[in-house]
Parts: sequence; structure tokens; C-alpha cells
Amino acid sequence: MTRVYVIAEAGVNHNGDLERALALVNAAAEAGADAVKFQTFLPEALASKHAKQAGYQIRNEGNPHDSQLAMLQQLALPFKDHSALVARCQERGIEFLSSPFDTQSAYFLLEKLKLPQLKLGSGELTNGPLLLQIAQAGRSLILSTGMATLEEVREALGVIAFGFLNDGSTPSRMTFAQAFCNRQAQNLLKKRITLLHCTTEYPCPVEQVNLRAIDTLFNTFGLPVGYSDHTEGSHVAVAAVARGAKIIEKHFTLDRALPGPDHRASLEPKELTDMIKAIRSVETALGSPEKCPAPVEIANMTVARKSLVATHSIRRGEFFSTENLTVKRPGTGRSPMDYWQTLGQSARRDYDADEVIE
Repeated sequence: MTRVYVIAEAGVNHNGDLERALALVNAAAEAGADAVKFQTFLPEALASKHAKQAGYQIRNEGNPHDSQLAMLQQLALPFKDHSALVARCQERGIEFLSSPFDTQSAYFLLEKLKLPQLKLGSGELTNGPLLLQIAQAGRSLILSTGMATLEEVREALGVIAFGFLNDGSTPSRMTFAQAFCNRQAQNLLKKRITLLHCTTEYPCPVEQVNLRAIDTLFNTFGLPVGYSDHTEGSHVAVAAVARGAKIIEKHFTLDRALPGPDHRASLEPKELTDMIKAIRSVETALGSPEKCPAPVEIANMTVARKSLVATHSIRRGEFFSTENLTVKRPGTGRSPMDYWQTLGQSARRDYDADEVIE
């Protein structure tokens, strides 16, 4: 089985503080994550002054009168700080990832930092221009699908397929649909795109997670599928691995009591460590689809299974019958599956009571 790729989602849990962001990199590396992910955005390019906060942001942030823009201005890390994060990731042996939310931020991540892979949040699934920009750069993309229908996911993949082909056609919904059906584009999607199932609520109620949608996404699009978890705790994320998720993304924070929109739905460092250990255990336990005795079972077969056994002494030449045969441990003799075949046969030697029939 391919190793599950674990993304520790730092997001904006640095609250705009570079030192806290660097500490988040350290914590993610120490927890054993494969990547630590941040969010790259220019507040004024992400939200208009009229954009209201989401319900969860009001509940978690505690400033119902602030606009979304005002909140984002407190959470953004400037472009210049990203180099320090990349350097720290290289020092700690963990991949740096980020999610752009506007075209300038995407350009910075693609052309300045030269990232080989980006992650897009669910809110960008319908952001055609941003999808096209990233696809035309030819990079790998992890795409969250929260809030989306299958048709919306298909249309987003059409935009990406169109960008991968980059054949000079005019962008339109029609040419996107045509690109999605192109065999070359489909091959590129399979090589470069991973979808993430998620439910866009922070924290997310477990009854609205619907992990079976992982199967639906894979069966519909034939692409690798992971899971971005917004539930409290880590048990749902671990269950997603058993469900077949190839990537697990989970928010984490240095302290869940910090102010900010995402801390409440995040794991603290020890919890992140425990989740990753559980994921590694589950992926090991998934093993092979082959059904056969495991090596550790071989020695137990003769102890746990049974054999045909004489209920009382049987003399050589005497016929086996329902009166003189029974089934007992150990499993060192003739299989109980041979019971009916053995009835009526003659004993080739004497057997004592309770002796295994050979």
C-alpha cells in the first residue's frame, strides 16, 4: 500500500506572527507529518469590504462586527516571510505547502517559490481563473471538494484539463467540457491531481462527514482521493485512512485557546503526533487484499483447529461411524471436513479413546 500522505494544516493558526508560524513548522516535523501547509493571500484580493464572516468564524473569532476583510488582515503573512518558512521546512525535512487564494499569491508560489505542488481549498473549486492559472503552470494540485456537487467537481477538473493541454483554445465552459473528455488530459489529471473530500464547517459535526463520499469521488473520476478533516479529535481522520484516503489533511495549532477562526477545530501538537501514529498503524494493518493464513497464524493452526478423534477405542479393521468418531482439538490429524468421507471406512490401526485419527 502507498504510504498515506499527512498534511499538517497550519493555515492561519500563526495569527500573522512569523515566529509562531516557524514554531508550527517545528511542531509538524516533530509530529511526523509529511508536509506542513499554510495559506497565502492578499486580504484585499481575497475579500471585498462587503464580505461578511462565516458563522463559524464569528463563533470562533468572537468578533461578529468585524468584516471578513478585517479578520483576514490580522491573519495574513506577507510574501517576504514565506522564504523563512521554506528554509525552516528544508531544515526540518518536511515539505512546505501553501494554498493560494488569489492570482497574485498563486503567481508568487508558482514562479517565485517554484513550488512543485499547490493545495486549493474548497472555496476555490469554482474559481475558474485561479484553477486555470495553476493548471497552465503544469504543477501538481491537491483540490478540496467541500460544498461541491459532483458536477461542480467535474467542471473544475475540466478547467484544469484545459489548462494542462494549453493548446491555445479559447477558455469557455464548452472547451472545458471537451478538455475533460480528452484522453491525454485524463492521463495528466491522474498524474497530477488528488481530490480531497471534506465538509466545510469548523468544527464539522461527525454526522455530516459522509466518508463514503471518498468512494464516490474515486469511482466517478478515477483520481486519487484523500480527506480534509474538520471534525474535533482525530478518530474520523484515522477512519478515512481505513476507507482508502490517500491523503489526510488536518488543522493543528500550538494552543487551541488562541484567538482565531480555526484554532477550535485544530489538534494541538501531541494530538497531531498521536493521530499520525494511529494513521501509520492503520495503514500497516490494511496490508494486502490477499486472503491467506498470515505467518503468525501458522503455529496456531494445529492448536485452534480440530481433528477427527475416537470417542472410544477402535480396533484395526473396525468401521468408522457416528458412534465412534467426534471432533476435538488439536488440529494435527484428519480434518473434520473429511468426517462424512471417513464414515464407513475401516480403521488401518488401533486407536485409543480420545486419540486423533490420522
